[in-house]
Amino acid sequence: MDPSSGPDWTGRLRRVQAELEAQALGALVISSGTNIFYLTGFSGSAGLLLITRDETRLLLDGRYELVARQTVEAGRMAPVMVSRVDGRYDQALGQTITWLAPRRVGFEAAQVTVATLRAWKRAASASEWVETDGVVERHREVKDAHELDILRRGGQRVSEVAARLGTIVRADVAEREVADAIDRAMRDAGFSRPAFETIVASGPHSAHPHARPGDRRLAAGDLVVLDFGGVLDGYCVDLTRMAAVGAIGSAAQALVDGVLAAHAAAVATVRPGLETWKVDRAARAALEARNLGDAFVHSTGHGLGLEIHEAPRIGRIDPDAPSVFTPGMVFTIEPGAYVEHVGGVRVEDDVLVTETGAELLTTAPRELITV
Repeated sequence: MDPSSGPDWTGRLRRVQAELEAQALGALVISSGTNIFYLTGFSGSAGLLLITRDETRLLLDGRYELVARQTVEAGRMAPVMVSRVDGRYDQALGQTITWLAPRRVGFEAAQVTVATLRAWKRAASASEWVETDGVVERHREVKDAHELDILRRGGQRVSEVAARLGTIVRADVAEREVADAIDRAMRDAGFSRPAFETIVASGPHSAHPHARPGDRRLAAGDLVVLDFGGVLDGYCVDLTRMAAVGAIGSAAQALVDGVLAAHAAAVATVRPGLETWKVDRAARAALEARNLGDAFVHSTGHGLGLEIHEAPRIGRIDPDAPSVFTPGMVFTIEPGAYVEHVGGVRVEDDVLVTETGAELLTTAPRELITV
């Protein structure tokens, strides 16, 4: 597909409809806003998508219904039927299901509360309600040409910001000020918003993997973790680089060298058909060889897309949730090592699985930035 032609909404909807047949469902209710956006292009604070084997209905209230109809007619959304909800969503959904009369109706078990499901069952009691798991998310794992075009552009833009970190990070500047400067640079680069709260963790704070920027001022000898990402055309990118304020000690340098070795080992392992946990194992082995295995306290990476954390997970082996790399998957590789009284190091890039191996979507230099 030519990425300039936009999302293949019709193809996405047809793949979900094929899942309905495979699971003997007459209909599927999509309540996740992210999944609704992926399948239709609609983005709003409320709405339900009802998919049957023959049609797709988007249920929206008066705040969104007219604009959605016009957007569908203009070809900027999927070719779905838009139905207006004048009262409660559960009642409108129940009326629609009762009229269509599917025997079995699937719902997204991970997205629906007990109270919501109870209301849906009351409104459409003649149908059997069936839990489904990851019907849409499985298809979101492998990105199409349109998505890859966005993620490549996002990777390039966040890399350009990372290449300027040496002019942003300075001694005696507060972590919060550094984070604000990174966020401004990301906005200037064209990102609509941060993908998550920017992490700037210096000195002792760097030993905390998810530290938040505070008022501590960067001081001589500090390691500084700089973890940031942005949203471009709805898709998330994520990158981490390391800085040091002047010279660092040998123990801190050992962390830097170990994490860079783990990062390289993980990237070199990626290939289609490989179980995802083997990339995590490669990163851990590199750190264990340097007696830093216990300092690696999180997974090696996570999937990227419409959400900052999605499948596939790049972590230890999980027999209950096996995962294998497929061309088109995009995820982070971000090994880290954290030692109290020394500091912490993490280096992160965004990676695409290709037909032969891995393509790094983020390309900024990975070496320690000394300021």
